[in-house]
Amino acid sequence: MMFSIITITRNDLSGLQATHTSIQSQTCTDYEWIVIDGASNDGTEQWLKTRAPDAISEPDHGLYDAMNKGLARATGDYIIFMNGGDQFADDNVLSNLSQLISMASTPPGFIYGDALETRSDGQMAYKAARPFIKVDLGMFTHHQAMVYARTVIGDMRYDTRYKIAADYKLTLQTLGATRAIYYVPVPFCIFAHGGLSQTRTALGRREQFDIRRELGVVGPIRNRVIKTLQMINMGVRRICPPLYWALKARRDKAAIRR
Repeated sequence: MMFSIITITRNDLSGLQATHTSIQSQTCTDYEWIVIDGASNDGTEQWLKTRAPDAISEPDHGLYDAMNKGLARATGDYIIFMNGGDQFADDNVLSNLSQLISMASTPPGFIYGDALETRSDGQMAYKAARPFIKVDLGMFTHHQAMVYARTVIGDMRYDTRYKIAADYKLTLQTLGATRAIYYVPVPFCIFAHGGLSQTRTALGRREQFDIRRELGVVGPIRNRVIKTLQMINMGVRRICPPLYWALKARRDKAAIRR
């Protein structure tokens, strides 16, 4: 059982080094680390030459173009995206996943878990995943807490027309391609604060709206309601972070008890 860990980075050497340390600390060593660097000029390319044999450093056409390059190079049974600055939640994440996969009566096509997120104030927040059946509401956990079977992904790739939410579309397509979906109620990753999904939230919500319409996930009225609720949620997070995190913690406690 081998994992393909795909890391996308650009001009974030310190974040990449933190990700590298986290990967090297895994007790399971049956993985390949694929790094797609977008032609960084901060020393990343030179550092990678001695740390990651399966790495390329070249211009790309954005985040999802780079992620597609990573998918094309992947040879593992299961794929995890752990981008520069992101880390595994603990040293046994891959070992625990490997054990789950080996014991499953049906080979998992998709596995997801909870996440830890570094907040803007430096505190660590626990983010419990929603049930995957609520995917119409948006991403139900962080992309770094999702594990995709390579056989299920097959020839599917990220739709580069979308700049923020192509991972949402690929996840919807993956869920539609397998019934062997497993949830593990523990954190898989530590998500680095400040990614595109957080800095360009309005665009991300618009793209999710378009993706739901494109794939026919929900009807037009429900689609507009979901978008409105998402915008309200993000408005609360921006205007009153303490209230947002208090409500989030309450929801997460309820999710953990389910």
